[in-house]
Amino acid sequence: MPKAIRIHANGGPEVLAYEDADPGRPGSGQILIRHTAIGLNFIDVYHRTGLYPPPGGFPLIPGSEAAGVVLEVGQGVDWLKPGDRIAYSTNVGAYAEQRVIAADRVVKIPDGISDEQAAAMMLKGMTAEYLLRRTFKVKAGDTILFHAAAGGVGLILGQWAKHLGATVIGTASSTDKIELAKEHGFDHVINYKEQDFVAGVAAITGGSKCDVVYDSVGNDTFPASLDCLKPLGMFVSFGQSSGPIPPFSMSLLAQKGSLFATRPTLFVYNAKREDLDASAAALFEVVLSGAVKVKINQRYALKDVGKAHSDLEGRRTTGTTILIP
Repeated sequence: MPKAIRIHANGGPEVLAYEDADPGRPGSGQILIRHTAIGLNFIDVYHRTGLYPPPGGFPLIPGSEAAGVVLEVGQGVDWLKPGDRIAYSTNVGAYAEQRVIAADRVVKIPDGISDEQAAAMMLKGMTAEYLLRRTFKVKAGDTILFHAAAGGVGLILGQWAKHLGATVIGTASSTDKIELAKEHGFDHVINYKEQDFVAGVAAITGGSKCDVVYDSVGNDTFPASLDCLKPLGMFVSFGQSSGPIPPFSMSLLAQKGSLFATRPTLFVYNAKREDLDASAAALFEVVLSGAVKVKINQRYALKDVGKAHSDLEGRRTTGTTILIP
């Protein structure tokens, strides 16, 4: 019987149980797929710990992106057939050898992109897409700050932002991560453990600061991130790896320069099928062109996902990590 990782209660990596899991047969509008590679993301940790409540309750199969092969199609699915390579980013359910999923949530993987690349970049790459092209439309001449520059989203977004003509500033926690970020589009990377990143941004920009700050760190970087913005700049909070941002008064945005602030999510931005198609197409285009390179930095067997979570939380990983069923 196919295996999956299930969570029966919130907790540490030890709650990730490797169990038999019958995926069932696809119903109308669904497909059955066999995963070939599964992405690892911090949102998986949020689901495991309970920071994000389990959709549908327990037991929960976590995991938000994967690639695989279609095994069977349900009634009404006429654009996919068994053997097609597909990839997706969805809320949960990817930590499995096989699964049934709504056909309208997957996209075909184009020639020239491997299953491992697709699994490693769907959530992270489409996150970079909506951040750069929809939340704040980055253009040539803009200056951006991105926290956790050596993370999975950071290494994609850095290259893409540079391709768009922006000056790209990042933060990272070690010399190795700084060098990795610089190899992936970042013009400047500040070691936030050794330097005040607000002062660093001021020095790099000659005091003019940034048009937008992309922050997936949360508690540890707020409200200092606001001090890196020009008047009328935008603060984009799209994660909280160090814990949630504490409640704050909206008047703080006025005091810091009539700033804009938003808390976007990929699943809202790509809720409509046409938006999902456009986002995936834009991502595939920049990867196939060579403007953005997707490299797998870590691989773990699916059954060893507990170790993968421990390494991710301990900041012992860089860039993209995949799980092999």
